[in-house]
Amino acid sequence: MLSFFLAFLLFFTPPGVGGVASRPGLALAHPAGSVEPCKIYGSIYLENDPRRANSCFAVVYLEPEQAFADVIVFNETNKLFADKAGLWCPAENREFADYTLYVTTDRSRADFAIHYTKVRSFAGCKQ
Repeated sequence: MLSFFLAFLLFFTPPGVGGVASRPGLALAHPAGSVEPCKIYGSIYLENDPRRANSCFAVVYLEPEQAFADVIVFNETNKLFADKAGLWCPAENREFADYTLYVTTDRSRADFAIHYTKVRSFAGCKQ
């Protein structure tokens, strides 16, 4: 009887609890506007294929102007140094990346905008 009651309680647990999304890039589908760009760092794979957009963690827009970007990104060459917001190490394969982000050309469809910088100290989140 106790095992039936415990199994019944599992029905009411919220999604994502219990290690379902153990890797940050494999999180469950998110409602619009719930992506926190300041928490994205590490190895990043930028997806350009629109057929794979639904399997990506978030949608980003490459902002040409630094003033309008949500995150200023510096490309690290070593994943170990990409340890805070704005420090990204580009991944060559989507399976080995911490996050997979779809790059869109339409600013209104993006969850947030990024701008690349050549200076490491400028990297970070603007929020």
